[in-house]
Amino acid sequence: MWKTILKRFLVMIPQLFLLSVIVFTLAKFMPGDPFTGLIKPDTDPAAIERLREEAGLNDPIHIQYINWVKNAIQGDLGKSYTQNLPVTRVIGERVGNTFYLSLLTVVIMYAIAIPLGIIAGKRQGSLADKAITTYNFIALAIPGFVFYLIILLIFGYRLGWFPTGGSVSTGTDPGTIAYFFDKLYHMILPALATAVLSTISTIQYLRSGIIDAKNQDYVRTAISKGVPMKKVYSKHILRNSILPIAAFFGFQITGLLGGNIMVESVFAYPGMGQLFMNSVTSRDYAVLTSLILLYGLLSLIGSLLSDIILSIVDPRIRIE
Repeated sequence: MWKTILKRFLVMIPQLFLLSVIVFTLAKFMPGDPFTGLIKPDTDPAAIERLREEAGLNDPIHIQYINWVKNAIQGDLGKSYTQNLPVTRVIGERVGNTFYLSLLTVVIMYAIAIPLGIIAGKRQGSLADKAITTYNFIALAIPGFVFYLIILLIFGYRLGWFPTGGSVSTGTDPGTIAYFFDKLYHMILPALATAVLSTISTIQYLRSGIIDAKNQDYVRTAISKGVPMKKVYSKHILRNSILPIAAFFGFQITGLLGGNIMVESVFAYPGMGQLFMNSVTSRDYAVLTSLILLYGLLSLIGSLLSDIILSIVDPRIRIE
């Protein structure tokens, strides 16, 4: 398996190269540049042009790309023109927030989805199953931004139970227990809102898997031999029903690590998603291209991670 993993990582190199060319080219075709917003009626055009020249924006696009790749290989992703900081620092300041928010979201999501999926599958056609199915349909029908706004309005503004923005309260000392719990307090509402809408596929896959597994011959044989139902579910039904969830587990983790643009914008949470949106609106090419490449890398890693998890859950499956 290790040889296969190494091969997959080697295949990622040309894929990332192709992605970098496409992303860099499309970014350059966007209207304006990072210095466009500096132009005012009293602005000296020569000063703006000088800034563009110093930043290398007047060079041919292939020269700009080559210089960018050379610097990226050395760990220099460029400089954020809007924040006047290295891109690695700008992303580094946000990636921690997104990582912990994603981790909490995944924990809450599976804590909700797995029990509901098992109940719905085991009690097919019951009142509980109908209630869970109805919940799934409602969660699927509600637009994400509408749900996030409603949650923020009720629990943030009306009830005042949770903060309405930020990742930590001002004046809290980093490294202290109070800082940890304050960070957690700021993450609960956006994580819960994201998790509720992310449970749909997991519940449905698990429910369908359990229903299908219950009708398989090996399950009927185990029951006819007098194997306790608890053991039948744990060793036969659930083990096979969990495979579709394991197949998408890697994608879900890496997808959340990329940041949720919508939830971070609504909850004013300073993470990767909000940074991506800000870089688009401000035409901050260095940050924008770096983030898209990071998202591409996370997608490739997510695919490999899903295959590895699937092969661990079911040893009969071998990744190629």
